[in-house]
Amino acid sequence: MSAGMTHEDKDWPPGTVRVEDLFQGNKIILQPRPTSDPNDPLNWARWRKLLNFGLACTYVMLVFADVNAVTPTWGPMNEYGFSYDLLNDSYATGCAGLALGGPLLIPFALKYGRRPVYILSLLGQFAIAIWTAKLRTKGDLIAVNTLNCFLGALCEIMVQMTIADCFFVHERGRMNSFYVWFLNMGGSLAPLAAGYITDDQGWRWVWWWMAILFGISIPIYIFGFEETKYVPMHDGIDPVELQDPLAVSSSAQHKVLAPDSKAAEDETNAISTHAVRSTEVEIDHSIPLKTYRQRLSLWETSPGSWSQFVRHSYQPLQIFVSIPAVFYICLVYAIINSTMTIAITVTSEYLYDPPWNFTSSDVGLMSLPPFIGISLGLLVTGPVSDWIILHLAKKNNGIYEPEMRLWVIAAFIPFLPAGAFMFGIGLARGAAWPVIAVGFGMLAFGTAPAASIALTYMTDSYQDIIADSMVALTFTRNIVATIFVFAISPWIDGIGVQNVFIMCGVLMTAIVGSVFVFIFFGKKFRVKAARKYRYFAERQYATRIM
Repeated sequence: MSAGMTHEDKDWPPGTVRVEDLFQGNKIILQPRPTSDPNDPLNWARWRKLLNFGLACTYVMLVFADVNAVTPTWGPMNEYGFSYDLLNDSYATGCAGLALGGPLLIPFALKYGRRPVYILSLLGQFAIAIWTAKLRTKGDLIAVNTLNCFLGALCEIMVQMTIADCFFVHERGRMNSFYVWFLNMGGSLAPLAAGYITDDQGWRWVWWWMAILFGISIPIYIFGFEETKYVPMHDGIDPVELQDPLAVSSSAQHKVLAPDSKAAEDETNAISTHAVRSTEVEIDHSIPLKTYRQRLSLWETSPGSWSQFVRHSYQPLQIFVSIPAVFYICLVYAIINSTMTIAITVTSEYLYDPPWNFTSSDVGLMSLPPFIGISLGLLVTGPVSDWIILHLAKKNNGIYEPEMRLWVIAAFIPFLPAGAFMFGIGLARGAAWPVIAVGFGMLAFGTAPAASIALTYMTDSYQDIIADSMVALTFTRNIVATIFVFAISPWIDGIGVQNVFIMCGVLMTAIVGSVFVFIFFGKKFRVKAARKYRYFAERQYATRIM
């Protein structure tokens, strides 16, 4: 059980928590409950949390810049002797590397901490960037794409772990919006810069610049990024004593039923001020603060056997098939990101040809519309997501259900087919580039909120297994993307680019539109999956879980 968890939490399905205290002026209750340990990342000063989170997001931006900067170089690389089919296949092998990296590497982050994995990943990608700048053969091309993406697979999973480590439920919508924005800034603006670099300095300099950026980042992360994995200090301190004492005494006094029952509502209204958990946490200053040197130790080992280490490579698949919400979020994330990946690859192939005759810098500029669409979508999504859950929780006696966030996804569904249809039809019929750009931007405007809210929903519902859940998500997303990218050339040859994007638009609408099933029945799914969730939660490395 998580530190600070009360009896009422145990009786509720995972993800259902009280976030507003109706008896203390509607103050926000901190969920998850921090311990009284000043070293607990949930208790860190705001600037310290944001610094670490900013570095984590910068890491994501660098990784996605490195992965996506390749597309404007395809024209000159084709002239160098690499066929478009080979370039397309190398991109697909990169997607496969992204799929395999999570299951094989994330156990190290769970066992030894986030910090060493971030640093070692940066060192590896620094070396690979130099190799890419010097590549000569087809074998080099396939190898650098696969290895680069294999290491880069960590970024999506690690940031979700960092968000769960440091931030509360009522903050995660905004944090995930920032994360998705940084991710797409790397994915969208890197091709823009790469296009101009390719035209001015040659395609190899795209990778020399990436090597320079990775090289500058390495010392910043070594001396600035702290470990966010929380392992309680047990020197004379019982972990139970780190719990909220009011919460513990409260749990011994009464039992709260499922919040959607009439009995729960009556009981909630009857709870006295003293029985409701405090909205503040008292720090135990007798617990020594870690020194700067201790905070920057290379690793923070969690106790546990090697069998426990190994099972984190296959446990994500078990979670994927046994918990409906994880399965659904993986499916949503896979289809929307795969459609965007297809759009990026066909843009890189088609726009060099008539009637557009784009240069590398022109192809790079086509990454601006999706970036603008994503930025506008996330500008709305983050604040609205966190506001709406507090508003709906207040109407629900202060009780938060993760499904409350999903209404935001529903509002953006119409933009998915509209953007896909405009982009695909425009490309097929040789429309003026502004038509294609608007379609691309509209598609991104619809996908970004869906991705951000989907990640937050999964984190809120299943926080204690978020690493394994994110491995399942990235594996699914990238396996689907690999299949799509490998199949895109024969698929387009068979039915045409217009019909490919019409199919993608319909498929996205059907899958994302299924969000209404979870809006209305998601809680019932969580109730049924609660035993499975707790089973998997108990098999995690012991950090905040007691």
